[in-house]
Amino acid sequence: MTVLRRRTLRALAVAMATAPLLLAAACSHASDSTSSSTTDTGKAAATLPKTLVFSPLSLAPPALKGLSEGVKGMASAQGWEVIVQDPNFDATKQIQQLNEVISSGRAGAAWILAVAPKSMGDLIKTAQSKGVPLLVNGQPAEYGFSGPQPGITFDYIDYTAGGKALGEQLGKCMTEKSGGTGKALYVASQEGTAGKAEFDKAAADAFKAAAPGATLVQTIVAVDRAKAQTDIGNALQGNPDLSAVFSANDEGALGALGAFNAAGKKLNCVTDFGGNDEVLKDVKDGKIYASVALQFSDDTAQSFNTLVKMQADPKANGEVLVVPQKTFTAGS
Repeated sequence: MTVLRRRTLRALAVAMATAPLLLAAACSHASDSTSSSTTDTGKAAATLPKTLVFSPLSLAPPALKGLSEGVKGMASAQGWEVIVQDPNFDATKQIQQLNEVISSGRAGAAWILAVAPKSMGDLIKTAQSKGVPLLVNGQPAEYGFSGPQPGITFDYIDYTAGGKALGEQLGKCMTEKSGGTGKALYVASQEGTAGKAEFDKAAADAFKAAAPGATLVQTIVAVDRAKAQTDIGNALQGNPDLSAVFSANDEGALGALGAFNAAGKKLNCVTDFGGNDEVLKDVKDGKIYASVALQFSDDTAQSFNTLVKMQADPKANGEVLVVPQKTFTAGS
């Protein structure tokens, strides 16, 4: 998996543990189906079981295993049965498993982290024909659609918004601490990371707009914290007056702190996209200026509530949800 996907799934697993408290009112939506039992929608809603099928990428990574346990706890608290599947990163196996449970009539709704979104077309048609609502990760275009679809809700991360917030925060920090001048380093995620192109562009554009007098001197790629620290240390040798870093992931931000400490240099400004517990503690302590953090607990609440509502009216268009983001600073 990519760096960003691994980090995202770790955060999801943590968030899911507290999700039941956020979803106490979720099942109140289950009674919103039409009062006419003669309509197609009414018949579908009446016959759908309160059974949620959860199909992650795999159960092998501990984060995904933890996420599945969180889903079971959350849905069970609302009176739902949960079927957890394990495609083990195999797109064909994932579709076969989902087809079996949806076609058999056992599924009342499905929550899918798709291994290969573009391969899901026939499965989506099957679910729509059965009136079984789906919630899938990503945007409609990733599945070959141009917008919302009957019985399908899409849930995605707005990488453009995240990159923009990251760049703006670094520019703000450099304006406050060095009059908007100085040299900055960008730590990017690996090639193939979801949303990389739009995130990188938005971050660079926002930084330039927020601190036009500052200079972006180099970009490196963070594979993990140790390598990021080594690479940033090397960048410091070539740019000894480097004073600011903005990172597309937690590994890069934490690696930057380590590199500057090891070199005995002051890092005036560092901003981060991710917001794991260690990063947020460093924000609180003033070591990191800002972290743009994905709010997976809030996303879990909106996702489950949406599935419940969709089950009451499975022929209606689903929604296009966005994972909420929040910027943390020392004063927030």
